[in-house]
Amino acid sequence: MALRYSALLSVVLALGLQRPVAGRTLRFVNLIFRHGDRSPTQTYPTDPYTEKDWPQGFAQLTQVGMRQQYALGQYLRHRYNDFLNSIYDRNEIYVQSTDIDRTLMSAEVNLAGLYPPQGRQIFHSDLKWQPIPVHTMPVENEKFLKFPRKNCPRYQQLQEETMKSRAVQEKIHENKDFLDMVSNKTKMKVTIENEWRVYDTLFCEKTHNLTLPSWATQEVIARLGELNDFGVEFLFRLHKTADKSRLQGGLLLKQILQNINQAINESAPAPRRKLIMYSSHDVTLIALQMALNVYNSIIPPYATCYMLELFQEDDRSFTIDMYLKNQSDSQSEPHLLILPNCTRHCPLQDFIRLTKHLITDNWEMECKIVDESVHAGMILGVMLGVCFAMLILFGIILYWCWNYKSQRHRVPTSSDELA
Repeated sequence: MALRYSALLSVVLALGLQRPVAGRTLRFVNLIFRHGDRSPTQTYPTDPYTEKDWPQGFAQLTQVGMRQQYALGQYLRHRYNDFLNSIYDRNEIYVQSTDIDRTLMSAEVNLAGLYPPQGRQIFHSDLKWQPIPVHTMPVENEKFLKFPRKNCPRYQQLQEETMKSRAVQEKIHENKDFLDMVSNKTKMKVTIENEWRVYDTLFCEKTHNLTLPSWATQEVIARLGELNDFGVEFLFRLHKTADKSRLQGGLLLKQILQNINQAINESAPAPRRKLIMYSSHDVTLIALQMALNVYNSIIPPYATCYMLELFQEDDRSFTIDMYLKNQSDSQSEPHLLILPNCTRHCPLQDFIRLTKHLITDNWEMECKIVDESVHAGMILGVMLGVCFAMLILFGIILYWCWNYKSQRHRVPTSSDELA
């Protein structure tokens, strides 16, 4: 059911009128993190390395990525140790991932660091791990963890408009010779829209100490990196950002606010989770941060974690704190993020009001998508109508021909002769 802001605001205001409690209390946390280090998602024709050069092939979590996520899980245990049970409790945490190997595995390794088994949860003395469910759905049904969502004509229209914008056309002109050089070296047509394929491959190979081609100098990789940064701006910003956000990052924001509503609504059905965790991708974090206008133009490194923490203040009101942890270790602290026009501890009602323009109650309608079954039915109806009209026309023609022939061969009567 679509989230109604008036309903959430009424819950917030009603709870704010209850008797005060002492101190500031953490009530709910929503985490969104990028998967750990991975192998390249694909390659280019002249790449000296193939999929066989990576232990599990392309687009897979590496052991480096596993250690990053394990360290993140340990950090989360430290940060929320007084908030969460020391042992896993299925009623207080819910974990969801995109249906992709590296995000599923990242969630599992993260949970190993967050919930090392204790006491009766130890089922094998030599194994410091326990199974914890990670929920997912098929990629084609994913609604708020994988962006950009492309089955949206309106978004595609916005992207076409963005491509024609002055900023993009100038960037294309400035880098034409450079992209032509990269195209020649890679034997693929490299554009401002797909150069990330080359950059990502070189970045992963360099990270894992593989020898790069002579043309892939530090300067070339740096310039590809700048274009890669520009590419995500192209996806979610540059032109009509708010419109793009309603169709992309606003979907995740809407889900987060629904999660908050569930957490604070005393009449909501159990369980009311303490922690909801999403295992996702860099573009997931970017789409959300751009929607909230807190993106710092740096693509989130592996295992970056975005934290939205809901507190209840001593006057029973609710506030939201936002943090970004972009260093994959168990010690470094996250950076504070402040929603524009709000404060460090942003009142929930202000957060809702300031982000209301980013939420759509009917994504399909705003995307102007015609349901395939309805579309097929309309086509079939039109075809049947045309066939029926043709049959009627054919019948009229036959009748006219028959009547004309009959008139020509009819024997004249006396009345005909007198006329």
